[in-house]
Amino acid sequence: MRGLSEEEIGRTRDAAIRNLQARGYQVLNTLFAPDELPGPLGGQIPIRFLSKSIATMSRCSAVYFCKGWKNARGCRIEHAVAAEYGIPILYEDDEEMIGYV
Repeated sequence: MRGLSEEEIGRTRDAAIRNLQARGYQVLNTLFAPDELPGPLGGQIPIRFLSKSIATMSRCSAVYFCKGWKNARGCRIEHAVAAEYGIPILYEDDEEMIGYV
């Protein structure tokens, strides 16, 4: 969620979670804190976060992308992974959230 403040990220995520749960989805968190990464911090931290996110995606029956996802490198990579592996993709800007690829 590049370019958004922590408060904006929190509001966006909370709204998305409420929306998905209201539709019967169980939401897995892919926003991780540095202390959730194994081992000492160092190296390519963004890649370590991305790898943890992709590992979490492997347990999902669908993935959800908020508006503006194309502006974030990590989201574009996650989207490509979902598309390549046939994980249904839902989009915030699709009112019915049935925007499958």
